[in-house]
Parts: sequence; C-alpha cells; structure tokens
Amino acid sequence: MSDQIIREVYQVLEERRNSPIDSYTSHLMQDDDKQAEDKILEKVGEEAAEFIIASKNDENLVPEAVDLIFHTLLLLVYKGVELDELYDEFGRRRG
Repeated sequence: MSDQIIREVYQVLEERRNSPIDSYTSHLMQDDDKQAEDKILEKVGEEAAEFIIASKNDENLVPEAVDLIFHTLLLLVYKGVELDELYDEFGRRRG
C-alpha cells in the first residue's frame, strides 16, 4: 500500500479550503461565528481523546486513528502546511 490515499484526502481538503462547497470540511475551515482554527483544534482534541479511549478499551482503534489523522490533516491544510513537509520531517527523523 502506498501513501496515495493520504495524498488524495489531502488534495480534497485543499480543494475544499480553496473552493468551499457545502461540506463538513469546508464549513470547518470557513466558519465565521467562531475562529475556524479553534473549531478545528477542538475536533483534533476530541478525536485524540476518542483515540485514547479506543486504545484503553481495545475497540475501534483503527476508525478512531483515521478520524484523528483526518482532522490533523485538515488542520495542516488550514494552516497551509504542505504534505511533503510531513514526509520530509519523517525522513529526517528516520535518518
């Protein structure tokens, strides 16, 4: 398996940031009533807590991991971080 699905998800999120549509992710990134970043960070925190609970309960770990990764990618897209910056950082850490 390659990283292609991550790249596809990232690209969709970028498209929804740049050309908002009536979607969950577009609404999160375009929210005017509350700071969009705060709203996305709340979701990251919520998903992190659910991931921890899933691990402790030994159930739903993979779906919760995907939710956490998805919202982390959403935050990075919102902040304008390029996906390749992640891969470069992983590469540096691996040595």
